[in-house]
Amino acid sequence: MRPLPSLDALDAALATAHTQPILLFKHSETCGLSLQANAEMEAFVADAGHGVPVYLVSVQRGRPVSNAIAERLGVRHASPQLLLVRDGAVLWHTSHLAITVDAIRAALERFTLTAR
Repeated sequence: MRPLPSLDALDAALATAHTQPILLFKHSETCGLSLQANAEMEAFVADAGHGVPVYLVSVQRGRPVSNAIAERLGVRHASPQLLLVRDGAVLWHTSHLAITVDAIRAALERFTLTAR
């Protein structure tokens, strides 16, 4: 997962989403549910076959970035939260215990974003 430590980094990630889908994962370092979601994200990232860049936002260290995601993409903040973005729009999002490898794979298949 690629960290998003600043608004400039968020801008670059969203620019990438104009040519390919990206995943934005908002993670709380102090929440048990978020730790479980983080384990699911790590398992997803370990499967390199998906080809989708995954960006990580720490809600504690990156509050301005987390807030900007909610504001710019029009999805109310949650933590943990996962958003699938392409062309400046959120195609799919989920939060809390619904963040699973299977849910991510299903969303990618639903939006025909994987070639595999």
